[in-house]
Amino acid sequence: MNTPNLAGLPQIVADKIAPMITDLLAHQAAGIHSIHITGSAVMPDYDEKKSDVNSVVVLHRMDLAFVEFLAPLGKKYGKKNIAAPLVMTPEYINDSLDAFPVEFLDLKLIHKTIYGQDLFSGLPILPSNLRLQCEREIKTKQIHLRQGYISSLGKKELLTALLVRSFTGSMALFRAVISLLGKEPPIPRQQVIRLFQETTGVDTAVFERILQLKAGSLKLSEQDLRSLFERYYNTLEAFGKTINALPH
Repeated sequence: MNTPNLAGLPQIVADKIAPMITDLLAHQAAGIHSIHITGSAVMPDYDEKKSDVNSVVVLHRMDLAFVEFLAPLGKKYGKKNIAAPLVMTPEYINDSLDAFPVEFLDLKLIHKTIYGQDLFSGLPILPSNLRLQCEREIKTKQIHLRQGYISSLGKKELLTALLVRSFTGSMALFRAVISLLGKEPPIPRQQVIRLFQETTGVDTAVFERILQLKAGSLKLSEQDLRSLFERYYNTLEAFGKTINALPH
């Protein structure tokens, strides 16, 4: 493939990303193995006003000159909600599957290859590695929540930010657990939350509340925020028990 294939992307995403891809291929094509659009930009619930366009550029070999070339493009395209691409090599991907199985499972599930070879669709993700990272991630969230709650000093703005920050990135974790429980993880967020509850028995109503909080459609008093925090923390406790019960 000598030219990018943007067919299948939402038109607004294709229009946003096309100039950057043109820049990359015009100046760096020889070093590029493949380019992939990932995350919300290839999901049904993409929101052009709030969602970034995320991408992965895979190089044949790591080249700092390419990174230097990318740096000034950030200012040019960042204002269009185009995030800086992740830069990897095939070797890095193969060597990192055991360290970041949750992230690579999400890349496997949610990506569109627009240039070069699709490296992600066939990634072998070992359940043992996936389970270990899930356990580590949930315990890390709990630590950060406890420390963040102390630091918030009861201030609404800080507590709201803590809840939103803690929940950010949870969809990848939910998909990983759904996969470990033998189900095919869905892509849209609402379907992920619904299937997560069905497969684990964990009440996910609090996750819906935090999504509303993140979107700005929910305003809570200080007392209600504290109650939401307690519900969220208790839900993570139940989540952790589900992970601990999975085969090692």
